[in-house]
Amino acid sequence: MGDECGPGGIQTRAVWCAHVEGWTTLHTNCKQAERPSNQQNCFKVCDWHKELYDWRLGPWNHCQPVISKSLEKPLECVKGEEGIQVREITCIQKEKDIPAEDIICEYFEPKPLLEQACLIPCQQDCIVSEFSAWSECSKTCGSGLQHRTRHVVAPPQFGGSGCPNLTEFQVCQSSPCEDEETMYSLHVGPWSSCSMPHSRQVRQARRRGKNKEREKDRGKGVKDPEARELIKKKRNRNRQNRQENKYWDIQIGYQTREVTCTNKTGKAADLSFCRQEKLPMTFQSCVITKECQVSEWSEWSPCSNTCRDVASPKGTRVRTRIIRQFPIGSEKECPELEEREPCASQGDTVVPCATYGWRTTEWTECRVDPLLSQQDKRRGNQTALCGGGVQMREVYCVQTNENLLSHLNTHKDREESKYQSTSKSSAAPFLSITFEITASKPVDLKSCTGPVPNTTQLCHIPCPIECEVSPWSAWGPCTYENCNDQQGKKGFKLRKRRITNEPTGGSGGTGNCPHLLEAIPCEEPSCYEWKAVRLGDCEPDNGKECGPGTQVQEVVCINSDGEEVDRQLCRDAIFPIPVACYAPCPKDCVLSMWSAWSSCSHTCSGKTTEGKQIRARSILAYAGDEGGVHCPNSSALQEVRSCNEHPCTVYHWQTGPWGQCIEDTSVSSFNTTTTWNGEASCSVGMQTRKVICVRVNVGQVGPKKCPESLRPETVRPCLLPCRKDCIVTPYSDWTSCPSSCKEGDSGVKKQARHRVIIQLPANGGRDCTDPLYEERACEAPQVCQSYRWKTHKWRRCQLVPWSVQQDSPGAQEGCGPGRQARAITCRKQDGGQAGIHECLWYAGPVPALTQACQIPCQDDCQFTSWSKFSSCNGDCGAVRTRKRAIVGKSKKKEKCKNSHLYPLIETQYCPCDKYNAQPVGNWSDCILPEGKVEVLLGMKAQGDIKECGQGYRYQAMACYDQNGKLVETSRCNSHGYIEEACIIPCPSDCKLSEWSNWSRCSKSCGSGVKVRSKWLREKPYNGGRPCPKLDHVNQVQVYEVVPCHSQCNQYVWVTEPWSICKVTFVNMRDNCGEGVQTRKVRCMQNTADGPSDHVEDYLCDPEEMPLGSRECKLPCPEDCVISEWGPWTRCTLPCNQSSFRQRSADPIRQPADEGRACPNAVEKEPCNLNKNCFHYDYNVTDWSTCQLSEKAVCGNGIKTRMLDCVRSDGKSVDLKYCEELGLEKNWQMNTSCMVECPINCQLSDWSPWSECSQTCGLTGKMIRRRTVTQPFQGDGRPCPALMEQSKPCPVKPCYQWQYGQWSLCQVQDAQCGEGTRTRNISCVVSDGSGDDFGKVVDEEFCTDIEPIIEGNKKMVLEETCTQPCPGDCYLKDWSSWSLCQITCVNGEDLGFGGIQVRSRAVIIQELENQHLCPEQMLETKSCDDGQCYEYKWMASAWKGSSRTVWCQRSDGINVTGGCLVVRQPDADRSCNPPCSQPHSYCSEMRTCSCEEGYTEVMSSNGTLEQCTLIPVVVIPTVEDKRGDVKTSRAVHPTPSSNNPTGRGRTWFLQPFGPDGRLKTWVYGVAAGAFVLLIFIVSMIYLACKKPKKPQRRQNNRLKPLTLAYDGDADM
Repeated sequence: MGDECGPGGIQTRAVWCAHVEGWTTLHTNCKQAERPSNQQNCFKVCDWHKELYDWRLGPWNHCQPVISKSLEKPLECVKGEEGIQVREITCIQKEKDIPAEDIICEYFEPKPLLEQACLIPCQQDCIVSEFSAWSECSKTCGSGLQHRTRHVVAPPQFGGSGCPNLTEFQVCQSSPCEDEETMYSLHVGPWSSCSMPHSRQVRQARRRGKNKEREKDRGKGVKDPEARELIKKKRNRNRQNRQENKYWDIQIGYQTREVTCTNKTGKAADLSFCRQEKLPMTFQSCVITKECQVSEWSEWSPCSNTCRDVASPKGTRVRTRIIRQFPIGSEKECPELEEREPCASQGDTVVPCATYGWRTTEWTECRVDPLLSQQDKRRGNQTALCGGGVQMREVYCVQTNENLLSHLNTHKDREESKYQSTSKSSAAPFLSITFEITASKPVDLKSCTGPVPNTTQLCHIPCPIECEVSPWSAWGPCTYENCNDQQGKKGFKLRKRRITNEPTGGSGGTGNCPHLLEAIPCEEPSCYEWKAVRLGDCEPDNGKECGPGTQVQEVVCINSDGEEVDRQLCRDAIFPIPVACYAPCPKDCVLSMWSAWSSCSHTCSGKTTEGKQIRARSILAYAGDEGGVHCPNSSALQEVRSCNEHPCTVYHWQTGPWGQCIEDTSVSSFNTTTTWNGEASCSVGMQTRKVICVRVNVGQVGPKKCPESLRPETVRPCLLPCRKDCIVTPYSDWTSCPSSCKEGDSGVKKQARHRVIIQLPANGGRDCTDPLYEERACEAPQVCQSYRWKTHKWRRCQLVPWSVQQDSPGAQEGCGPGRQARAITCRKQDGGQAGIHECLWYAGPVPALTQACQIPCQDDCQFTSWSKFSSCNGDCGAVRTRKRAIVGKSKKKEKCKNSHLYPLIETQYCPCDKYNAQPVGNWSDCILPEGKVEVLLGMKAQGDIKECGQGYRYQAMACYDQNGKLVETSRCNSHGYIEEACIIPCPSDCKLSEWSNWSRCSKSCGSGVKVRSKWLREKPYNGGRPCPKLDHVNQVQVYEVVPCHSQCNQYVWVTEPWSICKVTFVNMRDNCGEGVQTRKVRCMQNTADGPSDHVEDYLCDPEEMPLGSRECKLPCPEDCVISEWGPWTRCTLPCNQSSFRQRSADPIRQPADEGRACPNAVEKEPCNLNKNCFHYDYNVTDWSTCQLSEKAVCGNGIKTRMLDCVRSDGKSVDLKYCEELGLEKNWQMNTSCMVECPINCQLSDWSPWSECSQTCGLTGKMIRRRTVTQPFQGDGRPCPALMEQSKPCPVKPCYQWQYGQWSLCQVQDAQCGEGTRTRNISCVVSDGSGDDFGKVVDEEFCTDIEPIIEGNKKMVLEETCTQPCPGDCYLKDWSSWSLCQITCVNGEDLGFGGIQVRSRAVIIQELENQHLCPEQMLETKSCDDGQCYEYKWMASAWKGSSRTVWCQRSDGINVTGGCLVVRQPDADRSCNPPCSQPHSYCSEMRTCSCEEGYTEVMSSNGTLEQCTLIPVVVIPTVEDKRGDVKTSRAVHPTPSSNNPTGRGRTWFLQPFGPDGRLKTWVYGVAAGAFVLLIFIVSMIYLACKKPKKPQRRQNNRLKPLTLAYDGDADM
């Protein structure tokens, strides 16, 4: 209830009374005492409670078996038993750690699972190793014990059986003892804890009564002023020492121990039974153990995250404490001195954290040259390249919310102001404003996360489209320059051409096109003239039917461009006069019509050339003998006229390229920015160009020679692109100066800052003149402080108090062993005071604070300290010495002069310095010399960066001394490497030939294709650009196919008029009859002026070739003469045989009265498809290959196709046939296409060499890497495989401290009890490999190495140990930890983790003390790097009836336990009954068999009765000269005893089997012998039988010998 959150709410529910059958009744019918509550308190959960409450998950308890499944247990456990495990889950309030209602946590997250399935693995019994060898006998004489032990390999797990005894012992007998066995041993107990002696007041109170007088005397003596001063100084010094040692409270106390005499049964006896001259010391000085004391925690530091960050809201805060007193003699280390916890800055004043983002500069200009292959000739001349290219940009990192943190930068500005006088001004005021507006200062690249924007991209430079023009038109008539202003008599003949493909690029506009108009000056120009269209029929004069007459020309008015205009415009032109003609009368000569004028022979007329046109006519019929007009001479059958009489002086206007766009101040600027060619334009400019008049083949002439009105423009407006000034970012912050100093680093440190050009200048904008990089010297770095421990003088030697010493020797003298302490302080290298923590960090281990000391007694020998060893003179084998001397009263004691006991001189061999260098490891990769590569304008030209050439490879050198110890390489006068020159081969791209010439167009009429190709010259190698796909003859399939169009009327057949019909049967009288007529047919090139030059006939279509001869009929003089047949009319489409076409001829001469009448001059024929009637349709060619500009490598291209008009018989014809029909043509003829750019793989620079992978040793490597900054694309050069290079590090010896072996347990002056054992540490050198276990060297080599052994700084060189007394039963030392073993099934880890074990075995010295023995011990620990091990039974070969069977682990260790007992192989195979017969043995089948050479004789019940010797059959050998036998044997062959050379062998034939029956082969031999016997009998019978009389020989000739060859090569 209510909107508040948390506890205090109330939940209600309805409660009613119901009958058992379900219906509701009155409340009074139910018992009021049992009525449930209708409301309860509740906790209202809100979203913010999620931070306060959470589920606490308890640990899973042990896996319990499922009851239903645990009833049936298999005989052999394979994987384990399924079980279930549960855990406790509670909802808690996190801050107070108190339970809460589950419903609160369930509001945010469902309750986790309370139980889960688990696996109870199979029981694993304890597994132990094999026994060790038997120890030596415990006694050297008499009866003793010897033992052998084993250790635990795997502990019992999951309810497995425990470990067997780890010790076995047996009685051993030695020679009888001559002396009586000692029954008692001196036993020393452990030292007591260190105690402080009684304080001075207590001691003084004890002896105050006794020594009052002595004190008085001493007090009188002290009154001496000098003595007082000395005492005062001494006290001050002690006080100072105590102050300097405030971190170590060293108090020297004493400790005692008991010395007892024990019987060998372990019972105590009186000390007198242990006869010994000198008893062990029962007291010694010691240092009082002090625990580490630390201060209280400091206050929490401010949160490291001083700003608000959405991504990682947590920072850390720290609190520290310091050590007040260091531990002394304590095993406990000091607690942690620093504590960290996450935190979040709170409060309204917390500003958002700085966020960083990537920024990029402008893309550089698009460049094509990086895409050119090695062989491309354009690499030398890169001007005007176009098409696909690449462009680069730079990426930098900036702070994206800099405006929020601007107030933080104000103090930096003040700090940098002092440098402004020395450093250069950063930028002009205008630029500095630009900075603030446009750019943020760059920061460290590591600040930016997320994907880095790409720095390379493909781009496209539009290729200029070349201007294409049509062919020249025919020369027009002589016309005025301007028909609207007809002045003078000077005119021009013009011919024109038009632009068929508008150019782009270059200077823009049509400036790149050739001239489109040529002019020839001429006289008498006219703008309009009459043009004869058709010549009318010959109308005889005076209305006669025949004779002379005229032909009227049908004309139209045309202008100078040949276009028909209004007839009125030609009113001033000369109208063509009627042409005189002759209509033949009967019997007159009949001539054909004039042919058309031929094309002009020359385009112009000059001194040597004159244009001519010809036309001709032929005789159709001769005249009659009487009265007819006769035919003219042959010369009258041809006419010639002049044409193109204008001189060959052609003029045209020539234009130069447009100049630069220059700002036009007269025109006001645009109010808004306009775009021009995709770029922003800001103002209007003007462009000019030069225009001159040029005479063809001569040069520039005066402008009056060219038509002024057609002069091209020389000025045009243009748009000026906006100026772009250089824009750079502000300077980055100065790089930080080194904060920590380095030893011996005396170089001047510098800090730098940089800025980035984000916009390059263009179009006359301000250049980038200011520096992009600045550096300055750092302030003088702090002097490197080094620290050292200062040790003060040792204090006096403190003995055990006299009261404790009692009656021991030296107690009265005040001499013997004790301990002394000293103060240590921390000093700077210059001697100044420093905090103790500085030395703890930087000065190495703390020097010893106490040491054992000795106050010599009267009987002790006293010596000086050993001197240093003398120096070596360098000779190998020389010695060096050190000395000491006897001091004081010891000089007079004889025992001190004993040089064997107390030597005064020690010698040592000098080291032999002989060194040899050896190469180690493999050669490094081939590494190019490091150096900067010149990169132009930030663009790496592909393939031009030096990634190949001569480099060097390195192999490390190791230096060894004469003992095989690794030493510094400088000892071998080596810098650590062998260098060897090597070559990284340069990549060579696939080399292709240049393009071949274009093939001819595949069709002479209509659309075809033309092809050009390249072929392979050289394959790529060393990672060069790959070749395109090769065909079967290594011809690279690089070709271009483009459509081409051949004009169908480019070459035409031209015919001359038919000759006179030559009559074959001449009737001289009539001069008429049938005959043949011929004409010339020539192939000529068609031009705008008509057919001009004669060409080869194959260029014209042979199917279209007109006939060159035909049969003819020459009419007789009186016959009718008709004209040539006119053209056929067109067939109507579609072609149909029911439709016809026709042609007609007109009568030219009427017949005479007796002559033959004119025939019907009309011819008809049906329209047959593909014979005289054709259908036409458009056809589209295939697309061409993608065509690029000659100046492009890749990028956008064009695919084209062409339109053809195809006749129904499949022949391509002129497009006009389809156009005349008005057919639809809605195809797109051009489409854009893309040629993939060959982008070479671009790599980053090599990273700096990494740190060495090993700090010392032979195998260290340094690595450097590079990354792919631009993957290759298309046919670009692929990325090399080598992205990582390594080279060996210089070899450094590995020095380390190493423990020696523990000594035996030494009990001073006693036989058993608590003693000490010691070990040394030594400095060893190794090569870092696991095979080199280190060789001991002088300790000076390890002085710079932190004293850590086995990962522990605390070195333990001495420890207490227990030496058992004779007869004691004791535990042996711990075995070493076993290998880490995990629980597996079939090699699969079950997930229970690894376990290691170690054990202690019990050693018994006296049998009667067994009851006092401790239990053997077992210790386990978990481990991580475990392995699965399997156990399987192994068995040896049988030896007789027994063999050895044992269990072996998969790593080869023999163990006891681990293998399943049910699978144990038999170890015994004895026969029952035993084989007692001679030469018998028990076989593997547990039956009795006979030895080799004997056969079994079996009884009826199948048992062996006896073994019978088998007779020996001896077979002679070829090589055996001495004997005539060779032994041969049927069963196991063995060398013959009488033939040691082995040339003969013996077979023992065994006819009986083991069951006593004959073997099968005996029956076979018997059957073979029987057959052989029959054969011998038959041969004898045939030999003895009387032969028949031989037949008389017919032929004495021998039959030829025939060989049957069966293919064997040995025939």
